[in-house]
Amino acid sequence: MSEYSDKELLEMFKESDYRNFAFKQILRKYQERLYWHIRKIVISHEDSDDILQNTFIKVWRGLDQFREDSKLYTWLYRIATNESLTFLKQKKKRQYIPFMDVEHQLMNVLESDEYFSGDQIQLKLQKAIITLPEKQRLVFNMKYFDEMKYEDMSRILDTSVGALKASFHHAVKKIEKYLKEN
Repeated sequence: MSEYSDKELLEMFKESDYRNFAFKQILRKYQERLYWHIRKIVISHEDSDDILQNTFIKVWRGLDQFREDSKLYTWLYRIATNESLTFLKQKKKRQYIPFMDVEHQLMNVLESDEYFSGDQIQLKLQKAIITLPEKQRLVFNMKYFDEMKYEDMSRILDTSVGALKASFHHAVKKIEKYLKEN
């Protein structure tokens, strides 16, 4: 089966006869990438699944209003990022966790995660990434793991390209320092 372009999928979604088919194709095309994007933010597999589900519920509800000012995947990443950050804020609020303790809690989740399949070096890198401030962690993950262009990140995070480059640079320096010291 050939893969449809985003433009074709959006056109199909507008037609009621093809709406469900088009949405299933969008889901199939982006589900795994979005899962791993979310997973890098919240660490937990179970939480990532829940957030991914919430993301696609919002996509379903909002796809009619998508103006195509940006690429579809940029819009999807923005929704997934916002859902992930909202989840972390709500978790912090529910459990009365000070911001610095969120990092500690994510570290515990990472260390006890039965789905983590990396070796010790990968675990050490993930621990270093968790120590980064939220924005630097997002930028680092999107640039390093997702190989996303700064222009796309700028649209997703609503930040200037210059600020993103600076965040990535600072993140790399902090990760290097963490890896040398631990």
